[in-house]
Amino acid sequence: MAGEWKRTSLREAGVALIDCDHRTPPAAESGYPYVAIPQLKEGRIVLNDVRRISAEHFAEWTRKAKPQHHDVILSRRCNPGETAYVPAGLECALGQNLVLLRADGKKLFPPFLRWLVRGTDWWEQVGTFINVGAVFDSLKCADIPNFSMPLPPLAEQKAIAAVLGALDDKIECNRRMNATLETMARALFQSWFIDFDPVRRNADRPQNQPSPQPSPTGRGRSAAEGEGATGLGRRDGDAGLAACDKLFPDSFQDSELGHIPKGWSVESVGKVVACVGGATPSTSEPKYWEGGTHHWTTPKDFSSLQAPVLLDTDRKLTDAGIAKISSGLLPAGTLLLSSRAPVGYLAIAAMPVAINQGFIAMKCNERASNFFMLNWCQQNMAEIEGRATGTTFAEISKQNFRPIPMVLPPKELMAAFTAQVAPLYAQILANLHQSRTLATLRDTLLPKLLSGELSAVAVESSANY
Repeated sequence: MAGEWKRTSLREAGVALIDCDHRTPPAAESGYPYVAIPQLKEGRIVLNDVRRISAEHFAEWTRKAKPQHHDVILSRRCNPGETAYVPAGLECALGQNLVLLRADGKKLFPPFLRWLVRGTDWWEQVGTFINVGAVFDSLKCADIPNFSMPLPPLAEQKAIAAVLGALDDKIECNRRMNATLETMARALFQSWFIDFDPVRRNADRPQNQPSPQPSPTGRGRSAAEGEGATGLGRRDGDAGLAACDKLFPDSFQDSELGHIPKGWSVESVGKVVACVGGATPSTSEPKYWEGGTHHWTTPKDFSSLQAPVLLDTDRKLTDAGIAKISSGLLPAGTLLLSSRAPVGYLAIAAMPVAINQGFIAMKCNERASNFFMLNWCQQNMAEIEGRATGTTFAEISKQNFRPIPMVLPPKELMAAFTAQVAPLYAQILANLHQSRTLATLRDTLLPKLLSGELSAVAVESSANY
């Protein structure tokens, strides 16, 4: 099949190149995303930490190049050849050193372009036309339309796009579902531990009106037991949450942090959870690394996380390597906070893991579960970042992190919160595992479909997505 596919340049295939505006607009607190090179990750536009620009600047910066659905954004330098497709509904402006590739649909099916630029032939062309520089390698706008690759017939292009697109759509669906689940957990934390809504409801309830009875899943569970609870997923409407109101008092008391629910306490982080750091065994000693099976993480592993859960690490350590780190191999469920470069990445380790010196690891317990501490850190990130010091880069030390005061509920309420949100995080974890499997299948099929080794039509007819 592939031998019969005509080798065609992007120009011959009707792909237009649209260059960016070679200026950078001022940032705004809110507005339209200004997509730059760091936002191009694994074929997608990831808007985490994206620069925002005003509507006025958006209009000005999109006169020349306005991304539209099925366009491919291509990086010409820093990581030349890296691409990401533009999804439906995304309005964004193009950063410097990026260009748009847009198919006219006559010879190249627009949804197929995103896959064509991720195949082996694409990267061979990048290697052929790359300009090696003293600081950055780069691609010239004049060269890119000359990239030449085998082009399947339109029917095969459509079938390939359908097969790979179905897998990618499910991955994206899981990502959106995880964002919703995480938002639900944050909303409950906000209601219970920031706004104290149940306390206010109890205070407003007439004296002769009894509170709802607490849910069985809301009392007496440890953090570990809570991970197996059904909690939020088993209640009828809001009955499960309403029943937990009985666990809250009906009045407030004064504290060093202002009004807090009566009977609650203010404690420092370091007195509630154990906070430890990590290290990097010598990279020149093979015995610490070669054949290693223990996960060892750096903040770099967190840069592309789609949810606050760590599933894997780029590097592994041997037993000898683990022995060089005083905190050793931390148990699954440990909450990790990046303490520098940058401060603020957060994730719960889904497996035992060792850490480098760029983290503060929190060993949580029934007094403050990992789910509680995750949400507490997210809510108090400004305070955490404000305690960072350093001249070369900002860093928060364990000594500065441990004294941060926090409002702590009683143990039975901590258990109730864990029971409510544990199913949400369990579903997030399940979705992440499924997405990894789907991504592996997609990445395995991609070169086989683009080379013609597999027929997309046959795969599509036998697949069940």
